[in-house]
Amino acid sequence: MTPDDSVGAPPEASVLTEFTGGVAQLTLNNPRRKNAITLEMAALIGEFCDRVETDPGIGAVVVRSAGAYFCSGADTRDLATSSADPASPEAVRRTSAVYGAFVRVGSLPVPTIARVVGGAVGAGMNLALAADIMVVTPESVLDSGFLARNIHPGGGHLSLLGRAVGWSRTVALAACGRPMTGAEAVDCGLAYAAAPEADLDSLITELTTTPAADPELSRRIMTSARLELGPPAVSWSSALEIERGVQMWSMSRKGQASWSSRGPGR
Repeated sequence: MTPDDSVGAPPEASVLTEFTGGVAQLTLNNPRRKNAITLEMAALIGEFCDRVETDPGIGAVVVRSAGAYFCSGADTRDLATSSADPASPEAVRRTSAVYGAFVRVGSLPVPTIARVVGGAVGAGMNLALAADIMVVTPESVLDSGFLARNIHPGGGHLSLLGRAVGWSRTVALAACGRPMTGAEAVDCGLAYAAAPEADLDSLITELTTTPAADPELSRRIMTSARLELGPPAVSWSSALEIERGVQMWSMSRKGQASWSSRGPGR
């Protein structure tokens, strides 16, 4: 492209989306600011979630980033504006918009995977934690970040951490400001797997192929998982009843003739 070719060209969207083969992909595209989430980006994430929720052909979601860093949190310019009068309706609207974006991701009816390279801080860590599965590089840095900015965690940060790693590690991260590497995150169950960045996409493909091939079943499994695991989790007897009717539906859909002597489910 010559310099003249770019004159008058519209700026690239701050959030990119792709819908292919049953997989919806959302890419944070604000690399100059380490993909800090702006109000515009929050709105675009909401639109993406609208599409996923209403398109029954989507069986899995991947959240990733352009550049070398997953997400540095909410845009500090918005945080600075809100800090002028944090109790004002406008400040509440700003913070609620950012928090609402990752709440939407965490409530999607399909398995969601966060691809975390570089690092995730503050609201960016919330976004990664909101996904059902987090994959990282061994060197990725997961940092609560709120303490370093002298502000209290927000967006349900403590709850998101607590359900993943329990009390002690939550306090170490959020109240003591100790970051965690990707390798450490896998060891304690915060992340599902760590791999070199070059291998993350093949790992994600392995995770998304099956749900993308049967979106309807994927969505029903996720509904049951959210009902059973919560928080709060339900009892085993309640889980049995939640699963009973859906399993019968899946068996009816499969049909008697499709069962084979080659093995279960074949």
